Amino acid sequence: MADWWKKSTVYQIYPRSFMDSNGDGIGDIRGIIQKLDYLHELGVDILWLSPVYDSPNDDNGYDIRDYYKIMNEFGTMADFDELLEKVHARDMKLVMDLVVNHTSDEHAWFKDHPNFYIWRDQPTNWRSFFGGSTWQYQKERNQYYLHLFSKKQPDLNWENPELRNAVYEMMRWWLDKGVDGFRMDVINMISKNPDMKDAPNGDGSSQFMNGPNVHTYLKEMNKHVLSQYNIVTVGESPGTTPKEARDYTAAQNQELNMIFTFEHMDLDQASGEKWDLKPLDLIDLKENLEKWQHGLHNEGWNSLYWNNHDQPRIVSRFGDDQDWRVESAKMLATCLHFMQGTPYIYQGEELGMTNVRFDLIEDYQDIETVNMYQEKREAGVSHDDIMTKIYAKGRDNARTPMQWSAEPNGGFTTGTPWLKVNPNYKDINALQHKDSDSIYQYYKKLIGLRKNMDIITHGDFELLHREDPDVFAYTRTWNDEKLTVYCNFSSQPKSVTLPEGKILIGNYAPNNSKGLLQPYEAIVYYKQ
Repeated sequence: MADWWKKSTVYQIYPRSFMDSNGDGIGDIRGIIQKLDYLHELGVDILWLSPVYDSPNDDNGYDIRDYYKIMNEFGTMADFDELLEKVHARDMKLVMDLVVNHTSDEHAWFKDHPNFYIWRDQPTNWRSFFGGSTWQYQKERNQYYLHLFSKKQPDLNWENPELRNAVYEMMRWWLDKGVDGFRMDVINMISKNPDMKDAPNGDGSSQFMNGPNVHTYLKEMNKHVLSQYNIVTVGESPGTTPKEARDYTAAQNQELNMIFTFEHMDLDQASGEKWDLKPLDLIDLKENLEKWQHGLHNEGWNSLYWNNHDQPRIVSRFGDDQDWRVESAKMLATCLHFMQGTPYIYQGEELGMTNVRFDLIEDYQDIETVNMYQEKREAGVSHDDIMTKIYAKGRDNARTPMQWSAEPNGGFTTGTPWLKVNPNYKDINALQHKDSDSIYQYYKKLIGLRKNMDIITHGDFELLHREDPDVFAYTRTWNDEKLTVYCNFSSQPKSVTLPEGKILIGNYAPNNSKGLLQPYEAIVYYKQ
C-alpha cells in the first residue's frame, strides 16, 4: 500500500530518557532493544527516534557533529543496526530524526566548508528561540553567523547547491541502511529571505518560516531522495497555516507526507510568548482542530499529536493529573485518535505520565528553560512565578525518564539518572500495562481500531456542540458508516443527547444514564 502510513500509529522515543541498559544514567540503543516487545504489544507501527547522532549535546542531540556516527552515550552503529533489524523483525518501522536546518559548530563542515553556513557583516536584531541574538561574531572571519537556536547550532546555507547535495547524500546513506523515513526538524525554516532585515521586536520569523525557496528545496529533495524509497516523512513546521500545509503535503506536490503544526499547542498562552500562561478555552481548541481537519481533508494529511519531547504532558495540560488522571488521559487519547491523520504517541503518554515539579532550577537541564529562568530573574520576576511557568510549559516535563516500574528511579537506570525521575513513578509505571483497565490497554484498543476501520482513515469530519465550553464532540462519516465521538473536558457531569448506535469504545463502564457524560468521559458510537 503506497500510503501505508495513513493507517499507522507512530511512537516517539526520546532515547536519553527511555531505557538505560548499562547503568550510566543515560538511556541508550540497547535499552530500546530491551523494550521492543513492550512497544510491539502496544501495536504501534512506526518508532521515531529523536536524534542518536554524534553530538556535543548542547541541545540534547539536535546539535549534530557527525551525521554518520552514533553518539557514544547511546552506543555504537552495530547497536543501531541490531535495533533496526529487530524492529523490522517485529514488522515495525523505524524513522530517524533529520536535523538539517543547522548542525553543531563542532561539525567538520563548519571549519572546512564555511560557505555551507550563513554569514553577514552586520547582524540583524533577530532574537534566538533560546534567548539572545541569532548572530554570533567569529573573529577569524570578522563576520557573524546565523543561529536561530543555540549559538552552537549555526544555520546551514541551503542556497548553496553543494550543501544540498551533501545533505541528500547523507539521507540516502541512512535510507540505504534500511531506515523507513524521517521526521524533519524545523524543516520549514531552511529557506531564509536573503535580504535579512531588522524585524519588529526582533521577531524575524516572517523572513525564515516558510521562506521563499522552501518548496523548491523540498521538491528537489523529494526528486533526488525521498521518491526513490517507500518511506514516510513528517516535517516539523511551526507557524504554518492549513493552506501552507497543503502545499507541503498534497501528493501531487511531491514534497512531504505530513507536517507537524503548532497552532493547537499555542492556545494556552496569552500572547506570542510560550511562557505567558492562560487556561485553555475548549471552544478555541475545537475550532482550531476543525480547521485543520477540514483544511487537509482530501488535499493533504494531518499529523495528530498532544505530546512530544518539546511539549508538556497532555494529561497535566488539558486533563486533570490529580483526581481524574486515568479518565482524562483516556479521554484525550479518544478525542485525538478518532480524527483523520496519523497519530503520534510520545513515550509515557500511554501510561498517563504527568508533568514534574522540581523545587530547584538546578534540577532542570533544558537549555530553553535555564536561559528563560536567567532572563526573567534579571528582569525582576520572582523565583516562584518563574517556576509556575516551568511547571506548566517546561520541556523537561516530557524528558523525565520513562517510568518502567516501582523500583528505584522507576526502573529506568541502576545508576544516577541524567535528569531526575518524576517522584510519582511508584504509582505511575509500566507494570500497570497488563491491567485490562489501564491507559496502555486503552491506547492498544485505539491503535487496533485505526488499523481495522477505514472510516477512521477516510471519513469526513463534522464538529458538534460548537459552543459548548466543556464538551468536544464530532462525527466521522464514510459511505454508510458513522462514528460519533463525545469527550467531556471537565470534572463535572454534562447533560447531552447521545446518539443511536453501538458503543465502540469508552473510558467508563457502560451505564444506563443515557444522556449524562461523567467527568472526563469519552464515548464513541458506531452506526452502519
